[in-house]
Amino acid sequence: MQQSTGAGADPRPLTGEPLALDLLNTRWIDAEGHHDLLHSAEGLAVWLASPSVRTQTGHTPLKADRATLDALLRTRTALDTLVLQGHPVPEQAAAELNEVLDHGRIRRLLGPGGSPQSAVEVPDPAWAPAWYAAENWLTLVTERPDRIRPCANDACVLHFYDVSKNGTRRWCSMAGCGNRAKAARHYARRGSS
Repeated sequence: MQQSTGAGADPRPLTGEPLALDLLNTRWIDAEGHHDLLHSAEGLAVWLASPSVRTQTGHTPLKADRATLDALLRTRTALDTLVLQGHPVPEQAAAELNEVLDHGRIRRLLGPGGSPQSAVEVPDPAWAPAWYAAENWLTLVTERPDRIRPCANDACVLHFYDVSKNGTRRWCSMAGCGNRAKAARHYARRGSS
């Protein structure tokens, strides 16, 4: 796999998905080959600084260190197995995700004025982004597991959460994989006429 470029702009072709899928999408394939943003601490810094990650981790201060990277790689491996295997859920992948979830919790409390509140508690900051990604996976599979999809391009490894009204999204990106498929169909029709 090729190394990602240093901290700076996020080079991934698909960003802004729910955190669990955004973590999976730190690996991608393009014309230059296979890429893994989490191949280095610099790539980790890019991922942690991305707006969707910062928003979905509650703006928790995140550190791009080896411990955080290791926690995220373990989580990504479990999520990768879960998204590829589907149902029934492989016991080992479930156990691995549950180990990540053991590093944090959501504490419910009664706040000022009697309003219910939730507070995320992750004692070891290195586990915070991994825990948020694992928690997000639970939310996705609770709400609409059928909307978690791989790109329809067989050569693409990206995943997305289909938020289209009728649930018919097929491509990670219409501008990328969708256009390539459309062009291929066009040339196939022209070649057969």
